[in-house]
Amino acid sequence: MVNYCTILALALGVLSPAFALPSRPHSRPHNASCRYLPTDAGWPTRADWDRLNNTVGGKLMRGEPLAQSCYPSFEDAAKCAQVRDGWGSNSLYYDDPVAVMSPFWLNNSCNPFLSSAGHTRACTLDNVSSYAINITDAATVIAGIEFARQNNIRLSVKNTGHDYLGRSTGKGSLALWTHNLRDVSVNMNYTSSKYSGPAVKIGAGIAGGFSQNGGYGQLSSLYGLAADNTLKFEVVTTDLRHLIASPSTNADLYWALSGGGSGNYAVVLSQTVKAHPDGQIAGATFVFTSTNTTSFWSAIQAWYRLSPRFNLIPGLSASWIFSSGLFRLTAATLPGGTASDMDAILRDFYQAAQELDMAFVARKTIVKPSFVELYDTLVPPSRADSSFPSNNTIGSRLVPARVVQDNLTALLDVYRRILEDDTVPGMIAVGGTSNNVSHANVGVEPDSNAVLPAWRDALLSSSAAVSFAVNTSIQDLQFIQAKVNTWQDWVKALTPGSGSYINEATYDNPDWKLDYYGNNYERLLRVKEKYDGNFTLWQHTSVGADMYWQEDAEGRLCRV
Repeated sequence: MVNYCTILALALGVLSPAFALPSRPHSRPHNASCRYLPTDAGWPTRADWDRLNNTVGGKLMRGEPLAQSCYPSFEDAAKCAQVRDGWGSNSLYYDDPVAVMSPFWLNNSCNPFLSSAGHTRACTLDNVSSYAINITDAATVIAGIEFARQNNIRLSVKNTGHDYLGRSTGKGSLALWTHNLRDVSVNMNYTSSKYSGPAVKIGAGIAGGFSQNGGYGQLSSLYGLAADNTLKFEVVTTDLRHLIASPSTNADLYWALSGGGSGNYAVVLSQTVKAHPDGQIAGATFVFTSTNTTSFWSAIQAWYRLSPRFNLIPGLSASWIFSSGLFRLTAATLPGGTASDMDAILRDFYQAAQELDMAFVARKTIVKPSFVELYDTLVPPSRADSSFPSNNTIGSRLVPARVVQDNLTALLDVYRRILEDDTVPGMIAVGGTSNNVSHANVGVEPDSNAVLPAWRDALLSSSAAVSFAVNTSIQDLQFIQAKVNTWQDWVKALTPGSGSYINEATYDNPDWKLDYYGNNYERLLRVKEKYDGNFTLWQHTSVGADMYWQEDAEGRLCRV
């Protein structure tokens, strides 16, 4: 029997009705043009929150800082130690209803490493949501939306994964926590006007915002981006309708949700995606190092010169990362390939690197009967948190083949300038992922979804990131953010007309409309206005973000 798995899986996250709540503070006057914060007189009363909790069957949770056990009044040495051990990892945040996987957006408001003597910062929620509803169905979403609108408070949608843009939180917000929507059902005979074949319906807690933002991975060169594989969405709109969005029903909403940004047009409960047969897959990984700077960069140049060939090999994907003196091929994958096939693809590079006296470490070619087995070998689950930590800031840019072919020297000069920036308090790395997701290669019709058009012409997604210490100050986090923006602009100057992958981007890019949505923006805005005309859902750099709300100095959403 053929084993099927979803493209997302293949590609690479109570209080009782009588719970105690603080009394409503009264430090600010009523201001209906702004969403209320807990310090405002209009903030919901304890009785209001009690009624909401009853409505949702006890699924309302009060937001609590993850590290409050490290601070006075809540001190718990054992619990604090556990939080400190996991602070830089991802797993700590998966099951928390309000804490986001981003130190920049947590704003060090309750950092467990800044609670010792000499640090006077208090433990507060700051940017983090004040309350969350554990979403279990459409009714709990509707209750949350109604409450937020009736009480003039901010609404946010939080799922599971990383969030570099601060989209899944908001000061004083009520979070719709969809993490626990994790049902999976298989339909081997899904039939629609656009697709017939195996499909899998997955809850939003599994799907996350991955496909809504495009979604790439090690199988994208074979099957396309995650958004290319969506068949339909189950959603709740902010006017309280429970809808299906597909190519034939609410097609405009389906189009926008398939790559046009997450958590902005409607609240997704589930999505149905194509399923593909698993099978034999070849993979390769290696590390090379050198203390000879000239030879090291010559080896990197050889790698990038080879990369345009990758897009000519059906199904081949590759991802890599390098810093000064060390280059790691995280994974090269070839579905249906053999060890000989993979070695042949990399042979020219191996020869060039060896001639430059590169020292290879952990170089190996692997063949496994399934993708999951291969990926778990290349990136073991036990190493996943340390390989992809939460304490980092990242920016990206899609690089067309012409840049690598015609202007490689300038591109590598930019990478070298980034890595040699000694003003940054953290470890700098440059990364790349090569996928051929052109319309012709993955069999997707132009304009069939809202994926950023620059993806279709890209040779690779280029990124620059800083991993920083768990006790990095707010001032340094802000400095790092500014640096990553600068680096992103350096690559942008070499790639006019291209764009950036929104899941690996910066919130304060002044060109966000063009860079993150391209010429899809105006069409996406019409969808936003149709399904969320009151802009109940608001996020940084989301479509329409500059039209209705803006954050004031205290983080309060106010009318533009």
